[in-house]
Amino acid sequence: MKIKGLNKLTLLDFPGRMACVVFLPSCNFRCPFCHNASLVTAPSTQPDISEEEFFAFLEKRKGILEGVCITGGEPTLYPDLGAFIDRIKSLGFLVKLDTNGYNPDELTNLLSKVDYVAMDIKNSPSKYAETVGVKNFDFDKIKRSVEILESSGVEHEFRMTVAPELQEESDFYAVQEWLKGVKKFYLQAYRDSGDVINPIFSTPDEDFLEKAKRILEKGIEKVEIRG
Repeated sequence: MKIKGLNKLTLLDFPGRMACVVFLPSCNFRCPFCHNASLVTAPSTQPDISEEEFFAFLEKRKGILEGVCITGGEPTLYPDLGAFIDRIKSLGFLVKLDTNGYNPDELTNLLSKVDYVAMDIKNSPSKYAETVGVKNFDFDKIKRSVEILESSGVEHEFRMTVAPELQEESDFYAVQEWLKGVKKFYLQAYRDSGDVINPIFSTPDEDFLEKAKRILEKGIEKVEIRG
């Protein structure tokens, strides 16, 4: 497994768990607001962390950490991800998977192995292709992943990065109509990490986020602003 980063402790990324975060490189999207640009556009410039180093770290954290968050990039690009998860689980850790939802078949294969899934919702359906920067984009893959998660029985959430340049009021109405009945949705404000693919966006104010929350609540069971 290619590993390009390790956050050794997080109290935020895996809800209710003390965890670490492992970063896998490369992505099949090119979202301009991506805050891990180096992992997506130039992964070879990032230092490697060997599997041996990573698992040695986990061995030392047994009984301290509860879980491992696997993020990217897009983790489902890797055919050996299932085996990687199995090895983590064999040490007694829970596993959370972050995904953009564009690989529903692989997501299905992985659901029996993971304990929590966070899927990004990038924008309203009509703006999705433009937002993710993919030619010949197939929105049905995103819809399938939502349906797979909602019927899976695996704990999961949907989340959206919000910026005034990305979404307007009509987009939030479209999202709540599309995702009507979804149980858990988080809004997170865009912030410039210093490693953004196209740093042209601004952080939304509280009023913007609250308005988005009120709109989404018309169709989604639980909507919260995170961070």
